[in-house]
Amino acid sequence: MTEATDLTDVGACAFDAYGTLFDVNAAAERCRDALGDKADALAAVWRAKQLEYTWLRSLRGDYVDFWHVTGQSLDYAFASTGIQDDALRARLMELYFILDAYPDVRPALERIRAAGMKTAILSNGAPSMLIAAVRHAGLERLINDIQSVDSVGVYKPHPSTYQLAVDRLKLPAERICFVSANPWDVSGAALFGLRVVWLNRFSRLPECLPGQAECEIRSLDALPSLLGL
Repeated sequence: MTEATDLTDVGACAFDAYGTLFDVNAAAERCRDALGDKADALAAVWRAKQLEYTWLRSLRGDYVDFWHVTGQSLDYAFASTGIQDDALRARLMELYFILDAYPDVRPALERIRAAGMKTAILSNGAPSMLIAAVRHAGLERLINDIQSVDSVGVYKPHPSTYQLAVDRLKLPAERICFVSANPWDVSGAALFGLRVVWLNRFSRLPECLPGQAECEIRSLDALPSLLGL
């Protein structure tokens, strides 16, 4: 993996949503007044369980959409932090529909779309969640397609989820740039054959698994140049 590479031969750019375009901690942050000193712990457990439950449900073959997974993981986070508050739970769940986009998202998407390149979201999120988040961030005209794993009934990093991008964008995997901030997602997409850029927002280590990103960036500001735009 390198800091820069030649991705000028790709025909479309697909993005993971949560942690990549949208801040998964935004809901807890907006409820910091009610959560107090438990806000950070709750946010961390909520996200960890959210991911864990997607992987467990994929292995078990008992898929439910990401909205239900998000609620179940929040219930676990409440229990682990000793919170019992139905109104607060409802507030946090509703806020997940309107997560904040990171500041570097819009400028990068504007440059990519201005150059005529197709863009897509490829996410574990339920369609209603993704549509709401895109609308809230005002990104409708900058995203050509929203692809949810709900259509295949299994979560990333199952290979069939990355095949969605190939089928919907009508391009071979080697001509699709996939951008994710999640190391496990990076590994899965690279193993599948997509051209992967790791948006390492949080200075994490790569997974010790097959499937490596072609390059690593710290901000989406660097992406258009990688694409030759």
